This record gives sequence, structure tokens and C-alpha cells, in this order.
Amino acid sequence: MLSRYGLIGYPLSHSFSKKYFTDKFSTLKIDSLYELFPIESIADLPDLLNEHPDLKGLNVTIPYKRQIIDLLDDLSDEARKINAVNTVKISRVNNNLYLKGFNTDAPAFESELIDFTNNTKGNVLILGTGGASAAVSFVLEKLDWDFRFVSRKPSNEKSISYEALDDALIKKTKLIVNTTPVGMYPNLDNSPHIPYSALSGNHYLFDLVYNPELTEFLKKGQMQGAKIRNGLGMLYKQAELAWSIWQL
Repeated sequence: MLSRYGLIGYPLSHSFSKKYFTDKFSTLKIDSLYELFPIESIADLPDLLNEHPDLKGLNVTIPYKRQIIDLLDDLSDEARKINAVNTVKISRVNNNLYLKGFNTDAPAFESELIDFTNNTKGNVLILGTGGASAAVSFVLEKLDWDFRFVSRKPSNEKSISYEALDDALIKKTKLIVNTTPVGMYPNLDNSPHIPYSALSGNHYLFDLVYNPELTEFLKKGQMQGAKIRNGLGMLYKQAELAWSIWQL
């Protein structure tokens, strides 16, 4: 019987996942499909599930990584701690749906971060406060990095505004992680508002964006000598982790 998987988010102007899984199914001769489901509201999810009774799993992206939690029956321990979900396993028992949420952002980011920085320690600025930033902060806390969030509207003592970023603060920072969609295709000329001139070869810049592979954020950091990495490797790891979950 045909199995169907997919990605929900809005908008979905492009997708690594569709090509990745389509190629994987073709190579392994798996009778499955992977589709994009650009739903305008998370409230549309039940209708989507009813329309596609062969759906076995979903990936979840902006802006639904937190919104989807209220519609799930269960969460993995990691997803519960992070309070964000990017993978859903769909089970059907006697025509009853059972949805369990997982977070593969965290283990994928952890693997990439250790490889990228050789687990160097230091101060971190996390740009953004969405679902992806929660997974990033979860990993940084686990690995004993000292971090702060940067937000347009700081809400607590662990977050600061973009206006508060000055040269002195940047120079004290070892790692800057962009968890926002700023600079993602098709808005290729955009970049987070930070003082790039204060960057140097002592800095690591990690952008969770993967399209384009070299964002303005990374390009500006590279010009200052910073070490850079995009989200492509993390995305490959996430995809394989999601596939493993769906096969459980």
C-alpha cells in the first residue's frame, strides 16, 4: 500500500525535503510519496489528515513548530522539553488517529555544532526566538555554552534587542546562530542587523538557512574572516532522523 509523507508550513516556496525524499524513495524502490502542504492555518491540519488517510508522517516548519503541539496526542521527551516539534509520526488504529511529535532539530544541530566548532566553548548570540531557537538553546545549554537570545522584542533577562548589539558585545561573542528566516530565498539581499565590522577570525557563524547556501549573513561574516556554516548538513541529518522515526 502506498504511504504518503509531507511537509506543512506557510508559505512553502521551496523544499529540500520533497526532492530529498522523492530521490530516496526512487533509489530504494520504496512505494511512497512526499508532498508539500502549505496550509494557511494550523487549524487546517485535521482536514488535511482526513483528506489523506495514507499520511504516515509529517515534517513541520515555520510557523507551526509550536502551534502544532496542541493538536498532538503525545510528545517525545526532547520535544516536550524544547516545546517545539518538527516531525510528526501518524498512526491509525481502528480508524483512530494518533499523532506523536518529535524534535529532530536538536540532535541534528548538536552533531553539526560539535563538528563545526570542535566543541569550543564561549558566549553565543541566538538570533530569533521561534521554534528553531528553542532547539538551539536546548543544545547549547546541554553542551555548557553561555547564550543569549536577540529579539526585536526582548521579553526576559536572557534576551536583548538588535539595537543593543554593539562592537564590544560582538567581540566578546564566540558563536552567532541565525535561527530566523532572514536571508532565505527569495529575499537573498536581507541579513540580520548586527555590527558585522566587529567580526573577525575568532568568530563562528552558523545559519540554519540552507537556501541560498551562502546567505548574506554568512557572506558578510566570511568577509571579516569568520568561520561559517549553513543549515544544509543539519537538514540532511534531520531528514534521516525523521525517516527513522516514521519507521518505528
